[in-house]
Amino acid sequence: MLSQAMGAMLPAALAIALSPFPLIGIVLILSGAHGRRNGLLFAAGWITGLAITATLVAVLFGGADDPDSTSSAIADWGRVAAGTAFVVLGVRTWWKRPRSGEQAAPPGWMASLDDATAGRALLLGALLSGANPKNLVLTASAATSIAEAGAHDVGLIAAVTVFVLIASCTVLGAVAVHLAGGRRAASFLDSVRRFMVANSTVITVIVLLLLGASVLGDGLSGLGR
Repeated sequence: MLSQAMGAMLPAALAIALSPFPLIGIVLILSGAHGRRNGLLFAAGWITGLAITATLVAVLFGGADDPDSTSSAIADWGRVAAGTAFVVLGVRTWWKRPRSGEQAAPPGWMASLDDATAGRALLLGALLSGANPKNLVLTASAATSIAEAGAHDVGLIAAVTVFVLIASCTVLGAVAVHLAGGRRAASFLDSVRRFMVANSTVITVIVLLLLGASVLGDGLSGLGR
């Protein structure tokens, strides 16, 4: 049961981990004047936001392991809607991508990250993980899959913990590299940031289309039971 829950939530967890903008954000924070402190706080906020959202959804859909329940039907229709939205958003993102020679404007929340206060770093981590619309849908999808697998009590805690760790692996990895690597780490992380900035549209489109197709397929399969 636990392995089934973990397998079901793995695609959503990886999609969150591979999202370019949080990784760009944490690298910018780490390169600031209070990088070590703010990086740890950002990571703490990120983990907290994911954990709270995943736990609330898993508890709310606790009866979804019964295929004939209302919770299961709502979950399947939600997957159909979310999967369709991801595919449409992926196509729209590609259609509106910056043309050759153009550079996309960075999101407003990235401004002044290098001198963010401790409170802002913590809050930004929580908002980007728990309140970001894309991450919110992905987390809800993963948590619903955990509930549908019948995970309860210790199994539920273990599945949510694994989900949060996988979804946070890039953010936590960036913080760990910064803490352990010194100047060489700063150079490496900056190269990662530049790669993510240059390829953010392609990465985002691929993740949205692949995950959208997967979530949509799961929803349609569930409705067909």
